[in-house]
Amino acid sequence: MSELIRHADEINRLNVFPVADSDTGTNMLFTMRSAWAEADGCADGADVAELAAALAEGALHGARGNSGVILSQILRGYAEVTAAAATDRNGELTRIDGALFAEALRHGAVLAVAAMGGAVPGTVVTVLQAAAGAAEHAAADGADIGTVVSTAAEAAVVALEKTPEQLDVLARAGVVDAGGRGFVALLDALTLTLTGQLPYRPEYRPAPPEPAVTTPAAPAPPQFEVMYLLSGCDARGVERLRRRLSEIGESVAVAASGSGGYSVHVHCDDAGGAVEAGLACGVPSRIQITALSGGAAHPAAGWSRERAALAVVDGDGAAELFATEGAHVLRRDPDTPVTAQQLLRALVDTGAGQVMVLPNGYVAAEELVAGCTAAISWGIDVVPVPAASMVQGLAALAVHDPGRHAVDDGYTMAGAAADTRHGSVRVATEQALTWAGPCGPGDGLGIAGGEVLIVGRDIASAAMGLIDLLLGGGGDLATVLVGEGVDPAVAERLRDHVHRNHPGTELSVYHTGHRGDALLIGVE
Repeated sequence: MSELIRHADEINRLNVFPVADSDTGTNMLFTMRSAWAEADGCADGADVAELAAALAEGALHGARGNSGVILSQILRGYAEVTAAAATDRNGELTRIDGALFAEALRHGAVLAVAAMGGAVPGTVVTVLQAAAGAAEHAAADGADIGTVVSTAAEAAVVALEKTPEQLDVLARAGVVDAGGRGFVALLDALTLTLTGQLPYRPEYRPAPPEPAVTTPAAPAPPQFEVMYLLSGCDARGVERLRRRLSEIGESVAVAASGSGGYSVHVHCDDAGGAVEAGLACGVPSRIQITALSGGAAHPAAGWSRERAALAVVDGDGAAELFATEGAHVLRRDPDTPVTAQQLLRALVDTGAGQVMVLPNGYVAAEELVAGCTAAISWGIDVVPVPAASMVQGLAALAVHDPGRHAVDDGYTMAGAAADTRHGSVRVATEQALTWAGPCGPGDGLGIAGGEVLIVGRDIASAAMGLIDLLLGGGGDLATVLVGEGVDPAVAERLRDHVHRNHPGTELSVYHTGHRGDALLIGVE
């Protein structure tokens, strides 16, 4: 992973085929991060075949661009070969030797060619095939896996440097194939892991442009890149889909997963037609339509955007509210706490190099630290914002500005969260003695700072008392988030109360549908 991070910008600069949109490094890095995020969720003690299957599944679901689709098929090759080997070994595979690595690499090459509908000489597939051939020869000579991998890497470099001789567009631009360069980076990283030695590679840079020569105008490239996952499609449907996409576009890839689905990719002008082609054959999901920029710059470190906000939320209304405000959303599972693995996956899925995290009281400190630390090791700059409630998260999100320096943005968001005094209202389930006096079943409890400060005869009464208490220190905006199953009349009673007793204060009420506390209240 670190090698892809280090070389992502170099790879992007080499990207001229099939479209010069400077995103091959971005796409390969994003795909690999998605693969690792999936594998990171495997249970402790998972064998090689289980890890390979998770890597392949994660790569397919997170594949970006042609290069990402091809990378997903390389990993699928490893998944299928290791699964077969595990079956031959009574269901468990604890290690990969050189011969198995070579077999998997060759199978990945076959799958990649099938996904692309053929091999174009001078592309990453050419480099992959050369590496597979060298690995097979080394394995046949009895070499260990470290030697097999390093031999494959050296053969890949030789093939990479010949790519301009095979593809005119590379020769004209004075570059080697970007996808092939990314594949070499992955083999080098594996060589480092197995042998402790990282091969030296020169930085591949585009050659200086030659003097302009009048040539016929090249046809305009397609306007859009369309990608989606496809389920419910049989083999005949796949062939119909491939033919239809080839009619309306280029760079067509239909890559199969081990679970029966497909990842579909095409560059075309008719984005709607590409989606309709999928609808005619199966059920598309995770549809992505991206304007092809023709070389627009991408953020450093290979991310598709520079900064994003990620909010951990509970409830359908909360998810919609935070998404409308521009945040990526991680939905809390009602039965289990948010784990570091779930947080890591959500951070990767933002596609951003910098992420402001709003835990909103739903992530334990140890899980937050573990998830953020793992993301940082993958090259994501993570800034946890101390939001202890969704009302604090909304206040922080309101001042989020991706145009500011990350430190300034994080400081401003943290300040907005801290300035929001907050509490909650829940329903008492038994008789108890609280700081505010005795309570009984059905009473409303106004809670702030972890203590019961208000006891009311119902939810609305407790909420009124808590709002009065929070507004005692001043404030011109009160926010109430209404939980699952709460009578809508409660909100009307609170509006009337604030209007009559706090005429200078605005009250905003959102039906978030969160569980647990009946109401979440914030004042700022």
